[in-house]
Formats: sequence, structure tokens, C-alpha cells
Amino acid sequence: MVGNGKHKWKISFHRPSSNSKMDPKQPSKDFICPVSGSLMYDPVVVSSGQTFERVSVQVCRDIGYSPMLEDGSRPDFTTVIQNLAIRSTILNWCRSSGTELPRPPDYRSVERIVRAAMAEDGHSGSEFGVSDRELLKGVADKPPVIFSHAATELGHRVNHFYSTSSEEPVTIAASPATPLPLTTRPACFSSPCSSSEIVENESQTLNPDSSTPEEEQYLAKLMSPQVFEQEEAVVSLRKLTRIREDLRVSLCNARILSAIRPLISSKYATVQTNAIALLVNLSLAKRNKVQIVRSGFVPHLIDVLRGGVSESQEHAAGALFSLALEEENQMAIGVMGALAPLMYALRSENERTRQDSALALYHTTLIQSNRVKLVKLGAVPTLLAMTRAANSASRVLLILCNLALCTEGKSAMLDGNAVECLVGLLRKGEVESEATRENCVAALWALSQGSMRFKGLAKEAGAGEVLREIVERGGERAREKAKRILQMLRGREDEEEAEDFDGILDSGVGVSRSRHRVAGTRSLYGPNSTTF
Repeated sequence: MVGNGKHKWKISFHRPSSNSKMDPKQPSKDFICPVSGSLMYDPVVVSSGQTFERVSVQVCRDIGYSPMLEDGSRPDFTTVIQNLAIRSTILNWCRSSGTELPRPPDYRSVERIVRAAMAEDGHSGSEFGVSDRELLKGVADKPPVIFSHAATELGHRVNHFYSTSSEEPVTIAASPATPLPLTTRPACFSSPCSSSEIVENESQTLNPDSSTPEEEQYLAKLMSPQVFEQEEAVVSLRKLTRIREDLRVSLCNARILSAIRPLISSKYATVQTNAIALLVNLSLAKRNKVQIVRSGFVPHLIDVLRGGVSESQEHAAGALFSLALEEENQMAIGVMGALAPLMYALRSENERTRQDSALALYHTTLIQSNRVKLVKLGAVPTLLAMTRAANSASRVLLILCNLALCTEGKSAMLDGNAVECLVGLLRKGEVESEATRENCVAALWALSQGSMRFKGLAKEAGAGEVLREIVERGGERAREKAKRILQMLRGREDEEEAEDFDGILDSGVGVSRSRHRVAGTRSLYGPNSTTF
């Protein structure tokens, strides 16, 4: 379900003024991406109304940076839709002026430009981007001590991490604690990479509004006993759905899904990989996510994670992540047995597989029942060990934050020396990004709620000194959590000092008292008390 607050689009298509004289050999300012400074190859309109190169938007999202524009505003990159009008105008201008058609920009080149702009702007990005920090906002500041059912989730997550098409408005809750839809696409998904590919696919005559002879031909090839026809169909449909968002909805029908499903288990690697990649593209449309899960794809994706080739596993992890963005799917994915294979995929040699598996586990463990399942699988020691790996620590900590919200997860983490582990990461400087540091502090905060053991373990680990340093030098969100933990620890010490003073007043003499440490806390006993 989505929230009541509507995120209004501000779409504007800029046209050159008729009064201004423009050099026909010089492109209009509206044709130039404000970020990359180059002629736009794949222009898209963002939520705040401006037009950018798609790769520029992706880089800014990944890094977590919103550049300041000439008018002093900062764009909203929440969602994008393709700006076909400006793209057509750019192509027409290139042909009429004899200018070479724009080429797709290189991601790394744009990233260097963005990071240079960040340095000038005094903005510090993070290794893993803003998405992880925003994901943490879904973790409760004050979670209940006992959860008995998934319905007891703290607050209703009215907004989902949806990827939207141009037909679907984005709804965002008014609450600042609601996660924003920043990480919405699996790492295995990529935009079109060549102008020839776009031209080729624009010539396709598939109609998104009704069944066509072309769709029937694709359906026949998908169901053909000839492997080369299956391969031809899934490769073509993969390219089409990667480019045309409108086709993702129309092609996600019962007949096409039934034809794709057996290909997920194909013994031919090319067929299997492209079939799963096609499924990832279809899953990007919000309205398709539940239908895909109900069509029985999850067990097949699990089997691929367990025994598919590396590239197929990469796309399978991406598909499960994309499907887990839908709240209605999260419990079902856990029930069907995806948690253990996803845990195994966290150790994959493929970075994209690790990334999407971690985010799939994060979203599935937003559900209470899946938290308990993952704890019972013995995942906590493995996850704690993985926090020492710089390339996975940030996302693994997100999962641990979720597990700390249930009684079983909190107990397992405390038993596994999670407090010492997290404090050690912060103390030794092994945290390489602000996002990871925030996640560490958030996990400590979750462990501190309703736990008498935490206070003693935190004191033994020397958490006070580390947290005070974060209060002085850390990011805003990390400082806030660290302050709360310190206040909680100081409150306990003040309470014990008050008990000591009251005891002295009652006795009238300096009576010595025995202090016994039980499960990481201190208890005070009177002179005649019995200890066990």
C-alpha cells in the first residue's frame, strides 16, 4: 500500500526563446546536461522538473550528491522518466547542423566530474552512496522490546523502494523517517549502451496496449523446443524491456510469464542468463512485482542461486532484490526458502551478486518472521565476521540492524560479541565511510534497547570513549544515536551512585557492600542479603 501524501511531478520541457539569436552550429543550452556539460545522449526528466543525462543521474544517486544548479536549487533525483521530446529535438538539431550524434557517456568519466564538483561544493560523499544512509531510516529509533507478529513492525512503511515507470506517480510519505526510493534497481541492470541499439529497438512495432503479431511470434519462440529460437526471443525481449519502460507492464502477462518460467531452469547458460535478466527488467515496474512472485518464479531463482553459473546467479540475486522491494512479497520470499541461498551469495566473488543479495536480505528482514528465520539459520556469526570486510560492511550492518530489532536476533548478537565487534570497528579506524560508521552506531543503538546486558558489555568494550569521539567528529545521524547511547549509559551510572548514597544514609555508618556483576550489569545488595 502507498501513503496518502502525493509526490507531485514538476515536468517542464525547455524550449529556446524565439527572440534569442542562436548560432545554428552551437547547441542550445537545453541540450547540454547540467552535470556532465556534454550533449545529452539519453535525456531524462527528474522529479523536480529538470532534464539530465541518465548516466549523470545514476552517478549522483550512487554517490549521494545533488548538485547545485545555476538558479541555486538542487534537483530531486527520486525518480526519472525518459524525455523523448528533448531527445528527438537533439537528434534533429544534430542532423540539420551536421553535428555528430551524441554518444553515451562513460560512467567513470561522469563520476570524476561529479566528485570534482562535490569537492568544490564542500560535500563529502560516501563509498556506498546515500542509499545506505537512507535505508537506515527504516530502522526504528525506539523499537519495541518484543515482537510477536509481522504486523508489529514499528510504523507503517507507507513508501516502498519502488522503481517507477512514466505511467506511475511516486508517492512519498511526509514523515522524514520514511526511506526514500533511492536504491531501486539491481546492480545487474544497465541502461542501453549504444545509439545503434536504441535505433534498432525503436523500429520494433510491439504495442504496449494490446497483443500484436510480434508478441505472438516472441511467445512462439519462447515456447519452441529449439534452443536457438528460445535464445533469440529472450535476448530480443531483454533488450526491448531494458529500453522501453512501457513494454515492461504489457509483456508481464500470464502467457509470457508462463513461457519464461521454464527457461529460468534451462541447462543452456545463455538462455538461462538472458531469461533471468529479462525477468529483472520486468520486475522494475512496480505493478509487476507481486504478479511475478505469484507466478512461481522465486523457487526457480533460488535454484539458480544454489547452482547456476556466475552470471545467472548475479541476475537471480538482482531479481530477488527487486521483488523484495514490494512489501507484500517480503514474507513470501522468506517462506519459500530464499534466505539461506542469499546468505551464501554474500560470499560470491561477484561484487554485484554480493551487493544485491545483501539488499535483498535487508528488505526481507524488514519482516519479523524473516528475522527469526535468519537468526535460526545461524547467520549472526557469519554477518558479524563479514563486517570486517570493507567492501560489504555497510550493507551487512543494515541486515544486523534489522536482526537486532527482534529478541532472538538481539540475544544472538550479544552472545556473539557484537558489541565488542562493532566498537572495535569504530575504534580501530576500520570504517572507511561515513555510511558504514552510521550503520555501526545504529546497530549499537538497536542492541541497547531493552537490554540489561548491553550496558555491561558496552562498558567492557570501552564504548563510551568511542561514542564520545563520534559525538565530536561524526556525521549528524551518527552523532544523534551516539548521544542517546551515552545518555542511557550515564543514566545507569547515576542510578547506581544514588543507590550507594541512599544506603549509606540508611545505615548511619560506612557499611561495605558487595557488588556482583551478573550478565553485564551491576547489582547492589544489603549487608544481610544472600547472593546466588
